[in-house]
Amino acid sequence: MRTSLLLSAVVAALAASTAPTFAADCDITVGLVMELTGPAGEYGQAGAKSVAMAFRDFNEAGGVDGCNIVADTRDSQSQGNVAVDQATQLVNIKKVPVIIGGIISSVSIPILTSVTAPAGVVQVSPASSSPTLTSLGREGKTNGVFFRTITSDALQGTAAAKYAIDQGLKKIAIINVNNDFGVNMVKEFATAYEKLGGTITSTTPYNEKQSSYTSEASAAMAGDPDALYLVSTPVDGATIARAWISGGGKQTFLLNDGMNSKDFIESVGAQYLENAYGTSSGTSPTASTEYFNANYEAFSGGISASAPAADRSYDAGAIVALAIAKAGKADAAAIKAAMPAVVADGGTPIHAGKEEFARALALIKEGKPIKYEGVIGPVSFDQYGDITGPFRLWKITNGEVTTVGEMSAEDVGKIKAAQ
Repeated sequence: MRTSLLLSAVVAALAASTAPTFAADCDITVGLVMELTGPAGEYGQAGAKSVAMAFRDFNEAGGVDGCNIVADTRDSQSQGNVAVDQATQLVNIKKVPVIIGGIISSVSIPILTSVTAPAGVVQVSPASSSPTLTSLGREGKTNGVFFRTITSDALQGTAAAKYAIDQGLKKIAIINVNNDFGVNMVKEFATAYEKLGGTITSTTPYNEKQSSYTSEASAAMAGDPDALYLVSTPVDGATIARAWISGGGKQTFLLNDGMNSKDFIESVGAQYLENAYGTSSGTSPTASTEYFNANYEAFSGGISASAPAADRSYDAGAIVALAIAKAGKADAAAIKAAMPAVVADGGTPIHAGKEEFARALALIKEGKPIKYEGVIGPVSFDQYGDITGPFRLWKITNGEVTTVGEMSAEDVGKIKAAQ
């Protein structure tokens, strides 16, 4: 009961932080559908706070001709059907021109196919990396409304395979969440990893929110692998990792981007993760990165700036706000056209924070182009709303996630081309 009450308080606080008590007549409402609870709750809570911070900075810079951008935040509960219901309410009743969310692909995809694409409402996901989202764009099923501030798993899986081989992990077992994200990540990883000379001893999919994963961990140990590639979320991932360790599995792990999590490390035990490696999309630090890292934890009430989805959620909020300013109105079609324009090459570089947003708003009023260079670095959108960029290579050392290198988009592209 006490846990339930505390969780309710967290959700209520997040909603309150992104919606004013009294909204002005000219305020522009953006829908937020975030995974505040459920297996991806850690992502969504960090993401919602990041968007709130971006909107605060933008509004304090002047907003859209003095009108604030405010968020109506809804909890998807990490479930696609719940997310569709919440998104439908936001679009049909609140008439929002933009929805930011979801965090995980199994939430973002049904929102896109059932709500935003049919309605022509812009959708921006900070962290959904499934290649299916690109495929939907290629097939003409997104109506051009979808954008994301994370690279596709088609690229991350390839980067992870190269990183594993470079660390000497030549024989690996896989345990993956059995959804669109997990299946596609493993597919891309396996193709690249085996092409690079690696051997996959077993692939074990799992269903979310189980109390125990002992059977999955035991099955994955067949073939005496050198390491476990764990494609998961922090809560379930910690349970699986503990089962793997207690069953005698080698304490060497390869992790997907969402496992870059303080909660995951603490739940498993830092002493068991000294040989844990991972990849995340992202570039070299910018002025936006420095600003975010210096200010986010205080704004969020203690959430680390390195929390999963935190950095790219700020960028999602910032790009949406700047696109609305460029559009000059709460019109979905105009905002859709402005989204790629505010990050396009050739514009004046703009970074995160009140002062930078004020400079951006002045340039927009003068009819001059801008290029927002965000917390994750300077990115641009292709015709399917995807971003391209390098990958950050990290390792867990003494309980902390430490960046140890970077893999360029060109290098990843060469590996894929050779497959």
